This record gives sequence, structure tokens and C-alpha cells, in this order.
Amino acid sequence: MVTINDRNKTEKDALVILVSTDKHLDHVINLTAAAWVKGKQVSLFFTGRGVLLTVDPRFRQLAGKADLNICDASFRANGLHGREGEVPGVTIDDFVTQAKNARMLTDGTRHLVF
Repeated sequence: MVTINDRNKTEKDALVILVSTDKHLDHVINLTAAAWVKGKQVSLFFTGRGVLLTVDPRFRQLAGKADLNICDASFRANGLHGREGEVPGVTIDDFVTQAKNARMLTDGTRHLVF
């Protein structure tokens, strides 16, 4: 299995997807999988109500196929209080601020918003 780290891609080559809604997880999963199969790097940032998708069992399909980032403030504001290992594919370092979102949007070449 090829992982993100094996691809030697830079964020400049990345598809950046901002997920701010708790809808359309199937589209996010399918788009991420299609890009991954083609060898593209995908960076996802979940914010607002989008963080609620982390508790959907289908969320685990993103693990290993994308750089997953969760807005820590949104996660807590939506009543979620996960610990390391509770969100598939996400470590404590992946709970970030909006500064990470801004950096991703600046560095990426293609952007989608859900």
C-alpha cells in the first residue's frame, strides 16, 4: 500500500478540500480516492459543522489517502472531545487552527469547498 509520505509530493501539487458542512461525505471520499489512485496528494481541512463527519463510520475511508486536518476550535464547539486514536487517520497533531487552513489554501494549486 502506498501512503502519502511515499509519494514525494509537495503541497504545491496538492488538491486542497475545505469541508465546512456535515453533508456530502460520500463526495469527499470518492474525490479523495480518485485523486489518490492517480497519485495526487489531497489535503483536507474539516471546520465548522464539517467536523461532525469525523464520527461517521465512513470517515475511516479517508485514512491513508489524504492529509487530514481538523479545526480544533470547531471540533470542541460542536461538542466533540476526541482523544488520540478516536478519529481514524488523525493524530493529536492533526487538530489544528485556521492558520493551517490558510497555509494549505496558499500552498495548494487546486481548491474545493464543501
